[in-house]
Amino acid sequence: MFIDECVIKVLAGDGGRGCISFRREKYEPWGGPNGGDGGRGGDVILLGDENTNNLIDYKFKPHWKAERGEHGQGSDQHGSDGKHCILRVPLGTVVTDEGTGKIVAEVITEGESIVLCKGGNGGWGNTHFKSSTNRAPKRSNPGHEGEHGNYRLVLKSIADVGLVGFPNAGKSSLTGRITKAHPKTAAYPFTTLHPQIGVIELPKHYDRLLLADVPGLIEGASENRGLGHRFLKHIERCALLMFLIDMAGVDARDPREDYATLLSELGLYDKSLLKKPRLVVANKMDLGGAAANLVKFRKRYKTDLIKISCVSGEGLDELKEALYKRVRADRPEPRRTKKVAS
Repeated sequence: MFIDECVIKVLAGDGGRGCISFRREKYEPWGGPNGGDGGRGGDVILLGDENTNNLIDYKFKPHWKAERGEHGQGSDQHGSDGKHCILRVPLGTVVTDEGTGKIVAEVITEGESIVLCKGGNGGWGNTHFKSSTNRAPKRSNPGHEGEHGNYRLVLKSIADVGLVGFPNAGKSSLTGRITKAHPKTAAYPFTTLHPQIGVIELPKHYDRLLLADVPGLIEGASENRGLGHRFLKHIERCALLMFLIDMAGVDARDPREDYATLLSELGLYDKSLLKKPRLVVANKMDLGGAAANLVKFRKRYKTDLIKISCVSGEGLDELKEALYKRVRADRPEPRRTKKVAS
């Protein structure tokens, strides 16, 4: 199951209360106060984890709580701090406050940690309240409450290339041919039910690219028709959009109208997507009618285009090279990730 959006309720730990205590030792009639401070409550922390690919852990366990701090004790013994509650989330997770609707955090890099809710400070023991006029204070502070809140987690995948196209255009087949991913492929629409993230290996350049395969879009996707509308957010961060067009026109489809519909749906969802660099890939060039449709397509659209066939493998090497050049033109350096301290 792929979960890319959920709501969680988090509660940081309360601080421990301070202690009221006095030294009671033989030959020490005026020992004075020795109450320890309470420990600090644990924080709720978001941690970017590249080995986590969706939010399923938080869909079925929405309540998370950090440990409270221990209370102070006599003999100046301070309470220990509460353990933090660490929530490992996929890279690209956006956190929104359910109450205000404001974005409060965004996890982008590996090992990035963000304190979502702070634990409460521990209370002071009576040692802090002694003075020249109050030698035996019978006062301490309670611990402060930890922060709490309801937050919506939304996963927006971080990929270099976003792959969009109509159902049965060959997106899963292409993903399987140029990446190490193994998406399901079949001869019926909507075979892919959730986004697939694949890695395009480029040994020649000692580099790699991330490809996000978004489930097939259809006309009306921006109005919640089909599946694609649910996953369009996964291509918002892509450096390049790759439009896969069935140039053979299977099932009497017109490749020119397919491309126009895709552009329209992306624009209705978010106009900024139309400003992203794009590359059109003409698939199924090994089938009859594809060459004639390609001529008509090029007359209507003056755009970068690469011819391929996922079955024969035609043009796949050229495609990977073009993707590398286009992405690196926009992102000169690969993403650097932070290391988690061991």
